[in-house]
Amino acid sequence: MACMSVLTRDEAQNRAQLIDVHRYTIALDLTAGDETFDSRTLIRFGARADADSFVEIDPAELRSVTLDGRALDPALLEDGRFPLNLTAGEHELLVDARMRYSRTGEGMHRFTDPSDGETYVYTQLFLDDVRRVFAAFDQPDLKAVFELTVTAPEHWTVLANGVTEHTGGGVWKAAPTPPVSTYLVAVAAGPWHSVRAEHRGLPFGLHCRRSLAPHLEADAEELLEITRACFDRYHEKFEEPYPFDSYDQAFVPEFNAGAMENPGLVTFRDEFVYRSAVTDTERQRRAMVVAHEMAHMWFGDLVTLRWWDDIWLNESFAEYMGYQTLNEVTPGSPGGQPPRWRGADTWTDFGVSRKTWGYDADQRPSTHPVAPEHVEDTASALLNFDGISYAKGASALRQLVAWLGEKDFLAGINTHFERYRFANAGLAEFIDSLASATERDVHAWADAWLRTSGVDTLTASVDAVPGRWTLTLDRDGGRPHRVTVGVYDRDLGDGRTLTLRERYETDVPQAAVPEPRPGTRPALVVPNDLDLTYAKIRLDETSLGTALRGLSGIPDALTRAVVWNSLRDMVRDGDLAPSAYLATAAAHLPEETDIALVQGVLAFASGEVADHYLAPDRRPAALATLTDLCRDLIRRTEDGDHPGLRLVAVRHCIDAASRPETIAAWLAEGTVPGGPELDPELRWRILARLAVLGAVDETAVAEELRRDPSATGREGAARCRAALPDPDAKARAWEAMFGSDDLSNYLFTATAQGFWQPEQAELVRPYVARYFKDAVAVAARRGPAIATAAGRWAFPAHAVEAETLKLGEKTLRKADPVPALRRQFTDRLDDLARALRVQEA
Repeated sequence: MACMSVLTRDEAQNRAQLIDVHRYTIALDLTAGDETFDSRTLIRFGARADADSFVEIDPAELRSVTLDGRALDPALLEDGRFPLNLTAGEHELLVDARMRYSRTGEGMHRFTDPSDGETYVYTQLFLDDVRRVFAAFDQPDLKAVFELTVTAPEHWTVLANGVTEHTGGGVWKAAPTPPVSTYLVAVAAGPWHSVRAEHRGLPFGLHCRRSLAPHLEADAEELLEITRACFDRYHEKFEEPYPFDSYDQAFVPEFNAGAMENPGLVTFRDEFVYRSAVTDTERQRRAMVVAHEMAHMWFGDLVTLRWWDDIWLNESFAEYMGYQTLNEVTPGSPGGQPPRWRGADTWTDFGVSRKTWGYDADQRPSTHPVAPEHVEDTASALLNFDGISYAKGASALRQLVAWLGEKDFLAGINTHFERYRFANAGLAEFIDSLASATERDVHAWADAWLRTSGVDTLTASVDAVPGRWTLTLDRDGGRPHRVTVGVYDRDLGDGRTLTLRERYETDVPQAAVPEPRPGTRPALVVPNDLDLTYAKIRLDETSLGTALRGLSGIPDALTRAVVWNSLRDMVRDGDLAPSAYLATAAAHLPEETDIALVQGVLAFASGEVADHYLAPDRRPAALATLTDLCRDLIRRTEDGDHPGLRLVAVRHCIDAASRPETIAAWLAEGTVPGGPELDPELRWRILARLAVLGAVDETAVAEELRRDPSATGREGAARCRAALPDPDAKARAWEAMFGSDDLSNYLFTATAQGFWQPEQAELVRPYVARYFKDAVAVAARRGPAIATAAGRWAFPAHAVEAETLKLGEKTLRKADPVPALRRQFTDRLDDLARALRVQEA
């Protein structure tokens, strides 16, 4: 990978003051070979003064650069920048280059499907990877019109931001875009399988690899129905109509993110085209991603941030709108939705699986305000695509809507779209737009919520005398909160069910002493009952006891999510024993009906409690508890009425297996007794666990790969081979990750996921020290995507030991890892230090 300079905020501001970009005319030739493609870019722009500037490009070969008809020396290119000496006036810059395909999901990614040998390419130009595909003044506030022509093999289809036309000879021409930012330009080319439709006069399309065609066809109507329902709902919310000429959704291979909001051509990771059984909650999450990316068409694509310190304006808004809009169209909208993506309230899943991402990120040293005041460069900006910008930001907006009212919130949003249509805006303009729609002090709210970091904690205390009781909420933190308090009594009939007595709103801090409320002291008082604010919650002593004994008896899933999160926070803070959390899960999950809650609680119980928060000698007992819990769920779902719950239970039963006999029998028989039959995902899952336990060998892995030679099969095989408890297998996996640069981003991740196993701690102990040196080297060689994967998936998280912490801290001080890896190290080491504290507690 070539060394590339990062763009600083000051450089971007200076260039925006100098240059006004009008139009890009780009010709890409994808027929030049397997390693490179040709890129020819004509940029029409104006300069406001005589000055020096630069254009970004990172080519395999820079053939020529011509400014206003005058040839410039290609050798002037340095660190991905080509210098330009400009005079005031209009200019034409022509750049001809040979560019490299990517294997890491950055720039122009190239993938050959092992199922049928077909090849696909697609762009991912976010955040500053435009230079990997064409020459550009690459910053979000230099918007321009883009005209693309793409030459591709004859049997390929080319997709782009605008409607594409095949003009013959493998040449495709895309309709010119409205003014958009460079990072939003998109191309996806290959022998796509496509499902096309029309809605409100616009062409809609779904696209995937040919080998996934049967799976896309099975879900096409569901995906189109979601797309139409969200499209219509956004047109009810937003006065500005959809601003582009088409809406394509392409499911692409080896995609690093969940999806990318390219206008008119949203790209998704193609795991969303389900090859195997999934739960209704997982379908709901896919629907939320569709809604999230569509919200970006207005907030992000129509109105775009000026600089990357306001990335939260894109992501927090789309995250909030995605969950809220999906909640509003599920079910009962005109036309009706397929029942498989109905389910629990979307905010329950947000609370138990997404919001915790924000809480965790906000308690690490790397935390930052939702709206940081100064992001110095693009490398720093890339680190802010985290739980703060997504989950915390969406939570803050949800709290804002609770405080402001949805009518005024949407009025402010529509003012914002009108003022900055196809332009750029930052936090100040956004807050001014909101303030124009309300008498409330939105600026003060923004200072408290968006300019500060950290999580507030609201601690409840209840005082009771005969006939009345009083709730006091103490706040550790500085933000104002509007919360809904839920008051519950124990049902006298069965003694286990809790019934809602009342819900009432209160503000924290309160302006006056809370008024006593009539009645006896409740069995359970839940602050933030509807999860409208972002804060850790501590229950009063009586309520905590009620929750531990009767959590499954709380009537509403969203309330149960709030209570489960409170228990989760207590474990992480050392205020509740991990074993007590496991016991609570074992007592209540077999009675749980909400799949999102079961998934979220089991994920924390297995991935954190059993694997990290309990000492190694207590892990076998924890796995036995989880196995018994999952078997209880499997027995409960034998009637076939709860296939999603059964699937979740089977997955976790596999992952927690300490002895191979049962799951090996499932694999041999091809089914779990009573169902489900084993699909590819479950077969690879079982094989991976059997590999960890030493119950299979390379021969079994190779045989399964012959059975499933797909891309996900290759990943499953890589994961299993790295998990084998054999010194030679570990050495081969290590060499593949850190000694060679051949692994794609997905195969690197799969190998890393298999390598470290708590059961193999002694076998892999020599690699713990090697990891920190080798990760620094591979991250420097291969760039941010692999750096992130190396820090997130290849980190020895199982080694919860003081020596691991010491090695990591030394690496941070002395080795100077690239920014993406430094951020991962910082976060993983903080998680490790927390696990050590919890174990010691």
